[in-house]
Amino acid sequence: MALPDHEAISKRMTRLGIREDDLEEEFVRGSGPGGQKINKTSSTVVLRHVPTGLEVRCQKERSQVMNRHWARVELCDRLETALRNARMEVQQEREKVRRQNRPRPRGLKKRILSQKRNRGEVKKNRGRVSED
Repeated sequence: MALPDHEAISKRMTRLGIREDDLEEEFVRGSGPGGQKINKTSSTVVLRHVPTGLEVRCQKERSQVMNRHWARVELCDRLETALRNARMEVQQEREKVRRQNRPRPRGLKKRILSQKRNRGEVKKNRGRVSED
């Protein structure tokens, strides 16, 4: 079992703007396979980031210390994913507006205008028949 690198995870949390004060940590009994041991010990970590509302539940290891580390790693992963998705949505919206506002190609514009003229002629011919 590798020891957690506290320095690396704390740097990552600082870069993402996660402070320890913003985290609510709770230790609960685990679930799943493991029998009597998992039913008796509270080694599962529930980590909640209050500002964003993200919640992570970690039960990878038997050790509470290791689960605390892995919960922080998973929280950072989820927050990075959420930030990346938000940036992509903003970029996609910007691209959509750019595509909508760009001028039409010359050939397409000519085709549209000729169809409009043709449609105008059709509608003009719908008038009353004159008695000449």
